[in-house]
Amino acid sequence: MSATTDTGTSTRRKSIQRWGGLLLATVVWWALYLLNQPFWDWLVGRVFGLDLTSRLGSGVNFFFLDTVKILLLLAGIIFIVTVLRSFMSVERTRALLGGKREGIGNVLAASLGVVTPFCSCSAVPAFIGFVASGIPLGVTMSFLIASPLVNEVAIALLLGLFGIGPTLLYVSAGLVIAILAGFIIGRFKLERWVEPFVFETKLRGKIIDSTAGLTWDDRIQMGIEEVASILRKIWPYLLVGIGLGAAIHGWAPQDFFARYAGADNPFAVLIAVLVGIPLYSNAAGILPLIDALYAKGMPMGTLLAFMMATVALSLPEMILLRRVLKPKLIAVFVSVTAVGIIGVGYLFNAIL
Repeated sequence: MSATTDTGTSTRRKSIQRWGGLLLATVVWWALYLLNQPFWDWLVGRVFGLDLTSRLGSGVNFFFLDTVKILLLLAGIIFIVTVLRSFMSVERTRALLGGKREGIGNVLAASLGVVTPFCSCSAVPAFIGFVASGIPLGVTMSFLIASPLVNEVAIALLLGLFGIGPTLLYVSAGLVIAILAGFIIGRFKLERWVEPFVFETKLRGKIIDSTAGLTWDDRIQMGIEEVASILRKIWPYLLVGIGLGAAIHGWAPQDFFARYAGADNPFAVLIAVLVGIPLYSNAAGILPLIDALYAKGMPMGTLLAFMMATVALSLPEMILLRRVLKPKLIAVFVSVTAVGIIGVGYLFNAIL
């Protein structure tokens, strides 16, 4: 009886420490976020004596303000998304998609791609596992497009920089592109352009759900570790992107980008996508630049098209996919996805 009581007391104490710590972390995070701009305005303007309306002052202030803001947004959103994703695994996703026909399967695959842990480095094993388990090629491609395109980094930064409206547009557009691109690829029946060994691969043994048995302490620890891991990987891109954004914010003429890449230029979206496809970056590196370009008057549709092309069609992922896809299928994949992104860019420019 005493041992049972001690166990219950220990469990309650751990629960109070866990949720109390999360509450304290949330309060500290919110206070830092609210005080970020007043602090840097005071430090740059008052302490260092820079004119915040000058090129140098506004550029320096932009760099430090956006660096802290983006780091806070990344830490908060990545933690929350990782905890939520701990209830979903690639193994469970594969089981859910098994036996689903095209159409419904594409919608489900794109939706699951948003909430399933995935990165470019896991593109090849995920592709092999999906196709080898009998999931149609088009459905698999919908998952592979949606997962890196609509990711927690992009959502966190868009939400913090532009608000709920552009963020929802981005998520909706990303899902539509993934669904339609996967469906079109599936309709073409391009299995002959997949490397033969993929279909020869046999999955052995029972599928083990890697999320089974996780406690709340495990999930919280996963969230903390994922925040640290992602920040370690992206900080160089983040600083480069914010640095470019600060330079544009401080030194580019106010109407330069609106004049040459505005909604009136019929080729602006097309050029943005063509530039974004071979560009090696990620959402953390590209979004500070997007923020500065938007402030200078470039339309949201052109900016989202540029970001989508950079994130969804990155050169490193294409190189990895070459192990399982023949060049013709990679070309179709890039072309269909790029056409969808271009269409979204023109549509958003027309309605925003």
